[in-house]
Amino acid sequence: MANKRDYYEVLGVQKGASEAELKKAYRKMAVKYHPDQNPGDKEAEEKFKEVNEAYEVLSNPEKRAQYDQFGHAAFEQGGMGGGGFYGGGFEGFDMGDLGDIFGSMFGFGGGGSARRNGPRRGRDINVSIQLTFEEAIFGCTKEISVPVLDECEICHGTGAKPGTHAESCSKCNGTGQERFVQQSMFGAVTSVRTCSACHGTGKIIKEPCTTCRGTGRVKKTKKYEVKIPQGIDNGQTIRLGGKGELGENGGGYGDLLVSVYVQPNRVFVRKGNDIYCDVPITFVQAALGGEITIKTIDGEQKYTIKPGTQPDTVVTLRGVGVPNLRNPKIRGNQIVTLKVKIPTSMTERQKDLLRQFYGDAPAGAANTEASAPEEEKKSFGEKVRDFFEKDK
Repeated sequence: MANKRDYYEVLGVQKGASEAELKKAYRKMAVKYHPDQNPGDKEAEEKFKEVNEAYEVLSNPEKRAQYDQFGHAAFEQGGMGGGGFYGGGFEGFDMGDLGDIFGSMFGFGGGGSARRNGPRRGRDINVSIQLTFEEAIFGCTKEISVPVLDECEICHGTGAKPGTHAESCSKCNGTGQERFVQQSMFGAVTSVRTCSACHGTGKIIKEPCTTCRGTGRVKKTKKYEVKIPQGIDNGQTIRLGGKGELGENGGGYGDLLVSVYVQPNRVFVRKGNDIYCDVPITFVQAALGGEITIKTIDGEQKYTIKPGTQPDTVVTLRGVGVPNLRNPKIRGNQIVTLKVKIPTSMTERQKDLLRQFYGDAPAGAANTEASAPEEEKKSFGEKVRDFFEKDK
């Protein structure tokens, strides 16, 4: 007994571990060292026994209390019943503690297999559609075609030829599973396997439907109208409940999941519910101000530029952005960046005017302008505007 490891150490838990923590740790260790996972490995076999011994004590409140007080000495005189754990095998041990883990891995218990012949919900169908920038913002209706597995119209989903019906499987008595009792080094173990006769359905169809070949389902192409809400964004999904595939054994339909992909726009960029764009203006408009036209998703809108507007000035047009997905009456804004357009070529007279504006006019430049009587009546700003407006 002196060489025995601490039971809490064996399971890898703290001394104050809860019942749920003990069970979780036990399941993990039992799966790791189970003989079916480690065939011929004597060390794993011993550790599996050690894990079960530790859990058999710690999962019992009375035994755990004794162990916490006296340690292994509490069971040295056969306290574990019937000559101890090793002598009594699995007496008092509940294999159900392993739940569906051993049921699915080793065939014990059969928690998962027991549901094989029950109703199973149909598969969800995923499709994608493309929208223009405007369709995503203002909403629309799209018609889509979807290939699905649906109920056979000939047998109405039974899988049996019209005029006949499926019968309960005599091999498994309609449970969909076969049970086998096997003797092992740990005693009698019950294994549960999928019924080889009905393949887990619990039913035998002697005369299958020729249309669906006994499955009760056939491939169909269904058409649906999908209503696209205002303000939907790229990558979002619309769920149409019950429009997916038909389930098995009386299970309901799955859902249709429509993923939306929005084509980019050459003018606008969307960020959340706001729309961003660049609007070019001449440097004369930036210097002197004036009215410009800005394109929005609602159409063109007039805007007055202030004199002395600097390059990359940002202005906000409120309430002309993307409608809120939940409340379309609430809309985002349009964020406009004014890009000052600098001319790449100018006439000599235009250059002279700029030099005059900056106080660097060449000799005779002012006289040249003064020689035209009609020009004398115009302000310098008007002269600049007139010259540069001609070359726009």
